[in-house]
Amino acid sequence: MSQTGKFLILIALSLTGGLRAEITPEELERWFRSDEFAPPRETPGPEARPRFLDPPPRGRLHHQRAEIAIVARSLDDGWVRVTQCHENMDPADEVEIVFRPGRARGLEVVSRTGIGRAWVAGDRVRMASVRRGAAICVRGWLRSLRINDDGSFTFHGGPYMRRRAGGYLPMHVSARLDFAGTGLKPAAVEPAPQPGFRVYRERGALRYEAWFTGRLRTTVRFSADIL
Repeated sequence: MSQTGKFLILIALSLTGGLRAEITPEELERWFRSDEFAPPRETPGPEARPRFLDPPPRGRLHHQRAEIAIVARSLDDGWVRVTQCHENMDPADEVEIVFRPGRARGLEVVSRTGIGRAWVAGDRVRMASVRRGAAICVRGWLRSLRINDDGSFTFHGGPYMRRRAGGYLPMHVSARLDFAGTGLKPAAVEPAPQPGFRVYRERGALRYEAWFTGRLRTTVRFSADIL
């Protein structure tokens, strides 16, 4: 990709679900500014369904990694603390990382490499003069934990995607979800673990790592048995 043009990244942890190709810009805009987790008419086409890659592709892939902390007050308001990094980025004159309005707060740029300028503008992180292989880390709070009617909880991640005009490109995503001290107990992870999508359970935490093309979303359901 030549170093021209403007690119947009919809941050994974503030969005969920896939979109039909037929969705209109007006519908997308209404959903983007709404308080709903799932997008309208959520049925991704065949090309958008995630296809996991095993073994992982060789070479340097765009890698999106995140450290997510569910703390005690998250169980009341749904806000989780997140540090999210993008590595091995494509070159571009301008890039924007966009969070859904009302679902992000306290955003700040923690570090950057190979990027001329980076700054927070409301619910966006803007970058200029992005070189190939650049990296950026952003920290803040995201409302990504749903408090279900039955007293259980669901963490939503995604959609993760890397796309150009010709279709979806391979991508590497890794996330660590820390819930130590909250009494939460993981009950289910979607998608199910499989080649190309690995899930690791740790004491007070859960990690997942994926290599894929298409559009991936994840959910981690926690039991309502809070200590």
